[in-house]
Amino acid sequence: MKSSLRFARWVGVLAIAMSGSAFAGGLAPQVVAKNGGCPSGYSSSGNYCKPSATAKFAIPRVGTCPSGYGSSGNYCLASSNARMAMAKQGSCPSGYGSSGAYCLKGR
Repeated sequence: MKSSLRFARWVGVLAIAMSGSAFAGGLAPQVVAKNGGCPSGYSSSGNYCKPSATAKFAIPRVGTCPSGYGSSGNYCLASSNARMAMAKQGSCPSGYGSSGAYCLKGR
């Protein structure tokens, strides 16, 4: 009984991991703080923007969007080849490279 439960959990984890690959670069969209209007694919919920089932990963826009991202209002939306990005605060951390005002995760 315990081994079948472990197998079911493993299958569930595998399904979640595989579904993440349907998002741009494996980056699952998440709730973001609202800054003006919500980005494309997101809906307003108080002070936040909630992703729809078809939303792309979004980050706040600081100047020009980083490589692999397109602009949507005050946000940058990940394309299919996007890497994890975050606003640069001084130097980028180890494993990340600079792309304008952002740090992009290395490949």
